[in-house]
Amino acid sequence: MELESYIREKQSQKGILLMTHIVMGYPTFEESFRIVETMVRAGADLMELQIPFSEPVADGPTILKANQVALENGVSTRACFEFAGKVTDRFNIPFLVMTYFNIVFKYGSSRFAGEMARRGLKGAIIADLPPEEAQDYLVAMESEGLVPIFLFSPTTPFDRMRYIGSIGKGFVYCVARKGVTGTKTEFSEVLHKYLARCRRATSLPLAVGFGVKDSTDIVFLKGKADIAVIGSQLIRIFEEKGIKQMGDFLRGLIG
Repeated sequence: MELESYIREKQSQKGILLMTHIVMGYPTFEESFRIVETMVRAGADLMELQIPFSEPVADGPTILKANQVALENGVSTRACFEFAGKVTDRFNIPFLVMTYFNIVFKYGSSRFAGEMARRGLKGAIIADLPPEEAQDYLVAMESEGLVPIFLFSPTTPFDRMRYIGSIGKGFVYCVARKGVTGTKTEFSEVLHKYLARCRRATSLPLAVGFGVKDSTDIVFLKGKADIAVIGSQLIRIFEEKGIKQMGDFLRGLIG
């Protein structure tokens, strides 16, 4: 099913979807697979698979550390694609690549998109790629039937939001605040107004990430967004309490 249609159908059933995030190869590929399996069984609706990068500028300390550990263990882009193919074969939810443009540029946009399509991935979130500089990437993604996800932020002017919304597909990733992932976000009237502005700017579904950490945040986002994104908090729970507790926490968020 086409990604936007999948999101709209699921959202009509449950109010808001949950997108989780892993760093491929952290702490190992074997553990990554178990984490994906646990997240899917706990009810994740879609998932970002991050290809680790040495300078993940949008990511806070928790995900930065996971990137560093994966790279120190020798994780490569090719190995990440192989891993992605295994999880798309095994689990029946949409999977997206998340990474930074240096990875795509070095691999080559056409080759990168071709690998994504071959591995059953639905699209990509390239956190530091502005659409104005994405022509080759967009052509490559279009040729493979893949979805390019772009970002809104609280400082994005409304006219540029409309432009980004016209270029992207699938959904728009709304960064909840300035800064990096994993730190505190105020789920307040200011965020409400920002998301209302996002909604006016595009007809695409809205995903909200950066600082989503508990069920209270999910409740706040219902009716204002279509997808809640949770990454750093799940990694923290995995590190501090283990994989079962991570799954229980995720199940509680959705339930």
